[in-house]
Amino acid sequence: MPIKDIFWRDRPVFVTGCTGLLGSWLTEALLKKEACVTGLIRDYVPLSHLIGSGMLNRINVVRGELEDFALIQRVLNEYEIDTVFHLGAQTIVPIANMNPLSTFEANIKGSWNLLEACRRVPRVKRIIVASSDKAYGEHRKLPYTEQTPLKGAHPYDVSKSCADLLAQSFHATYGLPVCVTRCGNLYGGGDINFNRIVPGTIRSVIRDERPIIRSDGKFVRDYFYVKDAVQALLLLGERIESSSVCGEAFNFSNEDPMTVIEVVRIILKLMGRADLKPRILNEASGEIRAQYLSAAKARMILGWKPRYSMAQGIKETISWYREFFEHAEF
Repeated sequence: MPIKDIFWRDRPVFVTGCTGLLGSWLTEALLKKEACVTGLIRDYVPLSHLIGSGMLNRINVVRGELEDFALIQRVLNEYEIDTVFHLGAQTIVPIANMNPLSTFEANIKGSWNLLEACRRVPRVKRIIVASSDKAYGEHRKLPYTEQTPLKGAHPYDVSKSCADLLAQSFHATYGLPVCVTRCGNLYGGGDINFNRIVPGTIRSVIRDERPIIRSDGKFVRDYFYVKDAVQALLLLGERIESSSVCGEAFNFSNEDPMTVIEVVRIILKLMGRADLKPRILNEASGEIRAQYLSAAKARMILGWKPRYSMAQGIKETISWYREFFEHAEF
């Protein structure tokens, strides 16, 4: 077996947010590479891909919150963790707007707890922190590069700006081996937040209902397939010992921004239901109208590129949800 294929074999890996969209698929990829995975779970979410697939039974499960510093430090020590993927966060923008304090607790305090615990455990050799394109806030110049200032304005955006800066601070001050990822809007099978446009539209079509767009449909975003995000995270983990990678932030995007209505039309076309006209509510507030990323740095330094086009990613996602709803007991 080539050396690159055994990098993760038996490696003790800690994944926060392992039941989320990205966390579920990352955990699955790590298990396929024979890593020894420990996952932090706050709430038991039965519809999670991690749980529904049975993968939860193949990892060490720790129940608790990122806000519990002693718990995080215990996990790193007792499971002899070598690599940390910090994905745990409150990720829903409307919830952050309604509940800013709990979002700040999870996303900011949770991040400094994780970073400080890693600092106190020298065994930890690589830490990947999942930030977001939302950490940049709103800028006129597009696409955003890694040199674009972090200046989130709304609660979720601010929480990601802070977590991102905390990671950079721990590297600059203590030499902590950390990298930061900033991805566009993730989509893929296993996203059970049906207020998001991709899973929500697919569910509506399966139920023979008109899809709902809560904005005016003209907001522009990156849409980034979760399997491409997983490969980006794994690549960073494997390359973090390089001086050109450690301590750096990387944008990951397929560099093909689209409006919300364009995404809905792609889904309707691929599902053969162009006759279903979306209901446009125009109720979105506290969100940035146009935001998308340049992935030039990742392409140049990491040799990275996405494996999936939007159409390929959406096709796989539709297939996942068709099977999910066929077997769902509700």
